[in-house]
Amino acid sequence: MTTLEPEVAAMLEALDTSFPDVTRMDPVAVREIIRDRRAPLTRRPDMRTVTDLQIDGPGGDLALRIYRPHFPESVLPVVVFAHGGGFVFCDLDSHDEFCRSMADGVGALVVSVDYRLAPEHPGPAAFDDVYAALEWSAENVGEFGGNNSQLILAGDSAGGNLAATVAIAARDRGGPTVAGQVLIYPVIDDDFDTESYRRFGVGYYNTTASMKWYWQQYAPRGTDDVRLVPTRAASLAGLPSAVVVTAELDPPCSAGDDYATRLAADGVLVDHHCFAGLFHGFLTFPSLPQTDPARRRIWAMMEQMIHQSLRD
Repeated sequence: MTTLEPEVAAMLEALDTSFPDVTRMDPVAVREIIRDRRAPLTRRPDMRTVTDLQIDGPGGDLALRIYRPHFPESVLPVVVFAHGGGFVFCDLDSHDEFCRSMADGVGALVVSVDYRLAPEHPGPAAFDDVYAALEWSAENVGEFGGNNSQLILAGDSAGGNLAATVAIAARDRGGPTVAGQVLIYPVIDDDFDTESYRRFGVGYYNTTASMKWYWQQYAPRGTDDVRLVPTRAASLAGLPSAVVVTAELDPPCSAGDDYATRLAADGVLVDHHCFAGLFHGFLTFPSLPQTDPARRRIWAMMEQMIHQSLRD
């Protein structure tokens, strides 16, 4: 039995009690419930500039939000960020505070991507949108003070999947050069028989049942496609350096840990940390006492990866 910090136990109890049972509801209805319960935007930390714009995406207009922090450098590394939400929920606003914190903590220009959501747009629609945002960033971030020779792909949860799959596609397609990938408790695959699924599939906010439902929405035609599941790639060699962050109490934790191991085995430089006693999504709860020190550790891992890319 895992012993939880009191604040973590209280948060998990509140989340388990209040979060809708997605498996019993219409996806659009659940999306609206989650959006309506969202706290108002704090717009903190303060940024030097925040720019909302639309680009031409594979499915029409694709919204981006670009965060430039208060840093004296004229040119900053660029993080192309894909939010979590099971491929079904969340948007630019849901991760606004997190993107601001990342931009401020890392000293990077953050390009947040409002990719198309399932089930209205099943995979690989979200993948296609994030890839398009990467290509756009490679061509245009200079206008916003970004360095297109330091492009980082990042995402949490489902967004971690998208960052991983787009990194593989950029390698295989000869696309934009990616300096690093940041996979935060990533949803790597649909293997529900791992140790973490067996141990933490019920009672820790993110359940096995909900994870199966998310995959059904995103990949109704199956997951035998490297654009959907990064482990379908024959090799991970030649991918950019990776920061892989997992959470012990998260059902997809084992898959994320295993992916970090496979990346390293294929010659990729990996900085991997599993946060003990914490649950899926905890980094987007800034009121949790454990969140701020965890974020600072991750920002430091990202900074180190960026500095390493400059030396390579």
